[in-house]
Amino acid sequence: MELVTQQGRKASILGLAAQPQLDVSSISIAFAAGINYFFFYSLEYENFLNGLKPLLATNREQILVATGSENRDINALRRYLDSVRHRLDVDSVDVFFVEYVFPGDDSKQVQAVLEELRSQQENGLIRYVGVTTHNRPIALDTIERNKCDVLMHRYNMAHRKAEADVLPSSHKTGIPVVAFTCTRWGSLLTKHPNWELQPPTAADCYRYVLSHPAVTLALTAPKTKQQLEENLSVLQTPPLSPEEVAKWQEYGDLVYGTGQDAFDTQWA
Repeated sequence: MELVTQQGRKASILGLAAQPQLDVSSISIAFAAGINYFFFYSLEYENFLNGLKPLLATNREQILVATGSENRDINALRRYLDSVRHRLDVDSVDVFFVEYVFPGDDSKQVQAVLEELRSQQENGLIRYVGVTTHNRPIALDTIERNKCDVLMHRYNMAHRKAEADVLPSSHKTGIPVVAFTCTRWGSLLTKHPNWELQPPTAADCYRYVLSHPAVTLALTAPKTKQQLEENLSVLQTPPLSPEEVAKWQEYGDLVYGTGQDAFDTQWA
């Protein structure tokens, strides 16, 4: 399955995720540069939504609107979907995620939410049903049981265990992967004391993630217009060479260490 706009155009390899600090004008800057995938966790991101709404008024068929909910209550989920459509003045949401599915979830509740989203999909209110998870076994089960159309999963230079199972499985079954936490919450950008070379830029982190054939797009969440413009270079930069991939894997291993800090134990 391909992730495409209503017009049939493929999702851009870089998707813009909402940040409270991001300037309103950054949305149109991103779109003009080639980004057509816009993601937000909630309706609290006023700047992001204020920038996105007028863009949708004139370019709706060229844009993928993506959001989701952690709520497992069906009625609350319906209200949120209606609120998003009303806030952005759109008939449908392109991608709607069941967010942060984790081992402590009630599997029956999650299944009920997925069934609700499929129903909304049949009604034309959602185009793609997505699942977001940090957990690899859950991601693998989601793929193998064909529970979603799109998977959003943690993947970066340090967190590479998905390369062993989740990514090959999604690539084989054709389920698009949206990679998030590509900079490992920004920690990859801080030079490790045992690394003699320059640390990666955010753009390097996105390019690494995109070097895997299973990854359809990488989410970027810049806080400033300057950060956005730096990250937009990914759209015009050639893929990493095998030597660059190996270098950043070595760096990722160094940052990951024993995998026992809060970043890694909280989200197995």
